[in-house]
Amino acid sequence: MHYIKAKSILSPNGGMNLYRGCSHGCIYCDSRSRIYNMDHDFEDIAVKENAIELLQKTLKGKREKCMIGTGSMTDPYIPLENDLNYIKKSLELIYRYGFGFTCITKSDLVLRDLELIKKINEKTKAVIQMTLTTYDEDLCRKLEPNVAGTFKRFEVLKKLNDNNIPTIVWLCPILPFINDTEGNINGIIDYCIDANVKGIICFGMGTTLREGNREYFYKKLDEDFPGLKDKYIKTYGNSYGLESPNSRRLMRIFKKRTEEHGIMNNPDEIFKYLHEFPKKESTRQTTLF
Repeated sequence: MHYIKAKSILSPNGGMNLYRGCSHGCIYCDSRSRIYNMDHDFEDIAVKENAIELLQKTLKGKREKCMIGTGSMTDPYIPLENDLNYIKKSLELIYRYGFGFTCITKSDLVLRDLELIKKINEKTKAVIQMTLTTYDEDLCRKLEPNVAGTFKRFEVLKKLNDNNIPTIVWLCPILPFINDTEGNINGIIDYCIDANVKGIICFGMGTTLREGNREYFYKKLDEDFPGLKDKYIKTYGNSYGLESPNSRRLMRIFKKRTEEHGIMNNPDEIFKYLHEFPKKESTRQTTLF
């Protein structure tokens, strides 16, 4: 890891990244792509040393409350967070200044901050988003080697539900010829039903590859799935979008099962829900009467 100075910490729509780079080791990670102009090794995580100071100044001066979101580029609950407590300090500020919170993670470390997340949710709104890609634990360890396994993440989702924290699952990416099976999709949806998730984000059954993450992905295929790289190259060439040959069948299963159990499955609807900041109770009462 190394420290950097940030000029700002929040994007116009409330997005926040405390770290750049990641140590989870997921073989498909798009954040490795060269398009993001990361000027250091991906595992050499850049820590924005003035992030908490910037966040306090920004939230204190921000007139309109909104949802503060993190995790789109780097999981906020990487192991470094155990020592640095940047996300925990951020949550304290988000609660103090009356904002909402949402994050995308694959880590059970999020439960460390459960009480803070509950306080935010009681005051405004908090939603935890969890990525689930692979039902089989052995396969999960190959695809996402340095992070909580899928069953552990399922237990996190159940714990959050027990504490009335709404959850969203990201069912992506689905890697052609690897986890694009009925058993995998049904297994993950079973977990989602059991954990009472509010919605599942799925953009179709497939993945994306571009310069930067493609090379790393193929390197890992050579290590753990000998011969599969050649099949990818033969099937997809240098395409950005790689749709599973089983996509239509798997999407039918996904839509049927989510609709049967009242789970949101439209990405636009879910993103609207995630960005929606709740009105104050007093405002709602004024409207009513």
